[in-house]
Amino acid sequence: MENENKKRLAVLVGCNYPNTRNELHGCINDVAAMRGTLVNRFEFDPGNIQLLTDAAAAGSSSSVMPTGANIKKALGAMVDQAKPGDVLYFHYSGHGTRIPSLKPGNPFRQDEAIVPCDFNLITDVDFRQLVNRLPKGASFTILSDSCHSGGLIDKEKEQIGPSHVTEISNTSPSVSSKPKGIPFESILHHLASLTGINTSDIATHLLELFAADASLKFRLPPFELLNMFESLNPDEGILLSGCQANETSADMTNPVMTRGKACGAFSNAVQMVLKEHEADLSNRQVVMLARQVLREQGFEQHPCLYCNDENADATFLCESHISSSL
Repeated sequence: MENENKKRLAVLVGCNYPNTRNELHGCINDVAAMRGTLVNRFEFDPGNIQLLTDAAAAGSSSSVMPTGANIKKALGAMVDQAKPGDVLYFHYSGHGTRIPSLKPGNPFRQDEAIVPCDFNLITDVDFRQLVNRLPKGASFTILSDSCHSGGLIDKEKEQIGPSHVTEISNTSPSVSSKPKGIPFESILHHLASLTGINTSDIATHLLELFAADASLKFRLPPFELLNMFESLNPDEGILLSGCQANETSADMTNPVMTRGKACGAFSNAVQMVLKEHEADLSNRQVVMLARQVLREQGFEQHPCLYCNDENADATFLCESHISSSL
């Protein structure tokens, strides 16, 4: 049972995009598996775990659809009810993308985003704003199993990233796999087909389609975006990304490793790490061990860790604090 004064809250999102050209197969499996892990190992109350999947698009009515607005509503509600000492967790499995940066002085830079089922992009700025709202003493861990997920919390400190890539896999994956990313040009084409507007400015399309539900990146003036990051102090945001910002993450099926069940390569690697190590693991250890699993499986993707120095070596999902709070 959880300590009545300390909550463990989670939002789990799986997007398979069924019956579309972007269809994936393992994302709903990923969050279903993580739900079981949260309850059985990390002692989350099932009533404090919200699941959003697009299974409804495939004929099921058991889940809230993971539209951009629904995901942000669920995350916002989780952050708003958080108190000091609470542990918050967001697991996303689905497509990611990179979009041209709107930040002044960065004309050639690209920023990271996830792709909800309705293509209403949720960007690094949105995750930064959520982390900024977190009460002092609460923690917010984000695990994003998607392409280009490194750096998904804007301005978060890199602990394990591109500079830590010292190993290259010498084997090819013995699995059927597909990258979990949609190119910017494909997203732009899809949105333009919906708006009927002839422009390459993605903000125009997103604002036309989603108005106030569009990402802050496209709704706020540039100077307000800059003000959001002017005086950042070390915060409690923790990002475990499935790959670097310039890499893809894999959606895979393997008869041996996963018993024929589709899953995200990174989500599966984390599950394997947690099953093989019953003792507490730090955030740094989870990422490095997941890198090792993926390398052994032949995947060219390198999970990353972004957080402050203290949280890099804190236990994943504050596991060491569970027994002490009972």
